Amino acid sequence: MRRVKRNFPGLRLFLGLALVLPASVAAGAPEKMAAPVPAANFFPPGSIDWKAVLPPPPAPGSVAALGDLETVLQVQAARTPADVAWAKLIEKDNIFADYGDVLGPWFAEKNLPLLAGLLHQVAADVQQVSRSVKDLYPRRRPPVVDAAVQPCVEIPKSNSYPSGHSLRAFVWAAVLGDIFPDQQAALEARAHRVAWGRILGGVHFPSDDAGGRIVAQAVVAALRKNPAYRAAVEQCRAEAAPFRLKPAA
Repeated sequence: MRRVKRNFPGLRLFLGLALVLPASVAAGAPEKMAAPVPAANFFPPGSIDWKAVLPPPPAPGSVAALGDLETVLQVQAARTPADVAWAKLIEKDNIFADYGDVLGPWFAEKNLPLLAGLLHQVAADVQQVSRSVKDLYPRRRPPVVDAAVQPCVEIPKSNSYPSGHSLRAFVWAAVLGDIFPDQQAALEARAHRVAWGRILGGVHFPSDDAGGRIVAQAVVAALRKNPAYRAAVEQCRAEAAPFRLKPAA
């Protein structure tokens, strides 16, 4: 089976959560490097009718599209150095950096190999979904629509709708919220800020952000139906528990 490669900084393959976690890992034995993660881990992306899930973006020239563009221009006019720095951080798409200050300094890849492995698997599913939904509606990026838009980050070559960063941000927030339910509200708030970072950067419209969120909800619903995903969440909770019990330094 062909492996889908995805460049997610901080998400290297530590182990195979395959479809169930190995008993040796559950028992606390040292993790072993496993076979490459298959293209689809927790659900086949083709099992969902994405066109039924995701409505089309505003039609070019419509009032909604003009409002989208005006928002991007107004955000650009008010953009501060701190906004630019945030947009550049979000561009890197690093879950440990994006959510670290929500959960704490212990939330690091080196401390959580099970969680890193779970995220790697989910990333493979999300990448396939992102490609599928972006092909549905070939919408141009804001700087292509209007030269007055001056992005402060690199302009991706993919279609603008829906936002892949938004899709991933809300999936990550949900997955982390399943593992750390007491932090669900803070994680979702961070996902909104992560997604908005792409509008600050000038490479997405607000409705792209909303579209990514809609797709993320369908992805999360599919994940939660899978017993293997739920088992992985429980293992990740157990892995993180010792760090969460430690008093703050």
